Amino acid sequence: MERMGEVNASSGGGVTEAFAQRCFLSADVILECLGFRWELHQPQLFQSETLANLYLLALARGATSPLRELEKILQARSPEKVKERTPVKKIIISLKINDPLVTEVAFATALKNLYMSEVRMDMDNVLGVLASAHILQFSSLFQRCVAMMMSGLTPSTITNFYLAGCKYKEEELTTACEKWLEMNLVPLVGTQIHLRKIPQELLHKVLKSPSFPKKCSFLDGDTGQSLRPLFLCLHLHGITKGKDLEELKHINLFPESWLVRVMANHYHALENGGDMAHVKDLTTQSVRFGLLFNKRIRHIDLECPSSACEQGPISLRAERLVTYEIRAQALVDSRWQEFRTSQITQKFRFVLKVQTVGIPVYASFSFIFPVS
Repeated sequence: MERMGEVNASSGGGVTEAFAQRCFLSADVILECLGFRWELHQPQLFQSETLANLYLLALARGATSPLRELEKILQARSPEKVKERTPVKKIIISLKINDPLVTEVAFATALKNLYMSEVRMDMDNVLGVLASAHILQFSSLFQRCVAMMMSGLTPSTITNFYLAGCKYKEEELTTACEKWLEMNLVPLVGTQIHLRKIPQELLHKVLKSPSFPKKCSFLDGDTGQSLRPLFLCLHLHGITKGKDLEELKHINLFPESWLVRVMANHYHALENGGDMAHVKDLTTQSVRFGLLFNKRIRHIDLECPSSACEQGPISLRAERLVTYEIRAQALVDSRWQEFRTSQITQKFRFVLKVQTVGIPVYASFSFIFPVS
């Protein structure tokens, strides 16, 4: 590859040379793109729908019978004809790329994949290779990039990978980003994850999914008004400690009326022996908490991690009616899977039985104490 001169492809040039030496073929297609001229071989470029279409269009412009011309080229490239080194006219095709994610190195890596099945990619380059594969309509490479990105989600990659999934309409990737953020937003927020760097649409989806506690009177200001829909998704009533509610009041993030309503509902529940008479909808009004299991648990292990039980919710009755739902996400065969119960109402004592199929397991519990 050279910049609008001879071409042999910076990252991919060695591959085309090796192919040519092995098959006694010289390049028969010149691709002009990104200010470079890339030497390619007709048998390989048909893996890319974009390059194949450009090639056929160029062939049609220079021949009265494009199909016959293509048949002649294929015959000239057949194994029996290779040793004769039949000269074939080089066809020049041009591709204009406006996607800022496509870099010269990433595009060269994508072209290299036309010749080799397992070209090494690193996480810093995968976004550009994905964009290149999308433009080339090189589906096998595109899916390989998606799989690599799904397994490489971190606080530093989550935003760009999610935006790429939206841009290229790759639902599997955007869903993986949403699930990853659900698992990691609470433990990593403020340290490795910063809300200002997370796309608002993604944050809204995650906050609306069953998984969160809450805080704010900043929301009464001009800046905070636009963020109210996001914070209305939070389960503030899940905050049961007076100390935590006082701290929220002190930082002045939520309107005071929100916190007063939470405290009033807690007081009414205590007055009624724990019955949450004001609660009607488990999905939006339940109390929730989560546990992260990092070791395999058997069905005979009845104890929760001690840190989760030290200050957990306590019913004033030994046995009572509970409406609850349990969700769990576990790593099974290197893929995250989600499990859940339906909404269940029954009387029981607080005993937890868990048998895992993989680790780690993140379990979230949503419950209300209806009027008994």
